[in-house]
Amino acid sequence: MRRRFGTTAALAFAGVAIIVGLAGCTFDDPQPTAPATATARPTPSDGGAPAPTAPEFKPELSAAENLPYFDWVNGGVVAANAAAGGRDFVDALTAAGFDKAQMQVTADTTTIGEAADSVQFSVLFQGECLIGQYGPKSGGYHGAVRPPLGTGTCLVGQTRPIDW
Repeated sequence: MRRRFGTTAALAFAGVAIIVGLAGCTFDDPQPTAPATATARPTPSDGGAPAPTAPEFKPELSAAENLPYFDWVNGGVVAANAAAGGRDFVDALTAAGFDKAQMQVTADTTTIGEAADSVQFSVLFQGECLIGQYGPKSGGYHGAVRPPLGTGTCLVGQTRPIDW
């Protein structure tokens, strides 16, 4: 029994190592990786301090300069609905001024109908990608600015049509 547990543990560890290794892979991206700007989900103020001023959308500025606004919009989605899915983020970003035609979003469910571990969504903005990720397996909300892929899009893999 002890030997079987060791084999199972070794296989589980190898599986996790493969998944972690593949998570960093990108396909079809001939560009070198540029330094990225990333942020974690905004935190609420400490009850005694005045609430921070909401960031403003400045479409003439870069993606990095609009990341605080992107994160603020997405933080509002999460605060309003802890079970938010891709459409919630796309709709909020559209209402906040981002161009829906420049967005991508992954599916909320897996191919077997289970809830996805996380949903990714992006906006191609000023030649860069504002990317958000939210879900139970991703540790909450995360936002980042990344260069577009060689395909001119922001997300790797299959995305769902934004046809609403």
